[in-house]
Amino acid sequence: MSTAPPPSDPSAVAVELERIRRTIEVGFTRTDGALALLVQRTDQTEQRLTEHEQHLDRQDARLDAVERGDGLADHESRLRTLERARWPLPSLAALTGVGALALALLDFTR
Repeated sequence: MSTAPPPSDPSAVAVELERIRRTIEVGFTRTDGALALLVQRTDQTEQRLTEHEQHLDRQDARLDAVERGDGLADHESRLRTLERARWPLPSLAALTGVGALALALLDFTR
């Protein structure tokens, strides 16, 4: 059976103080690690938030442009140009049909 040294023994006090110091040091190290992890996650969250904010700003600018009608006149002019370029196609189809009918009637009468 070992006997504990008396509390007034300077070596026993020094040993206990060293154990307490190590315990506190380990606790501080764990706390520092946890805080470093939280800081890293906060930085990543801030970066993602900034990216989302920039994306939202771009989408908002696009929506504003659509609401103002920017580019709508350009689309209208392009559509009119395409429509003008297409008009001969139905006319040619009608002429081809009339020609075929005329040939069929000519052949039928012979």
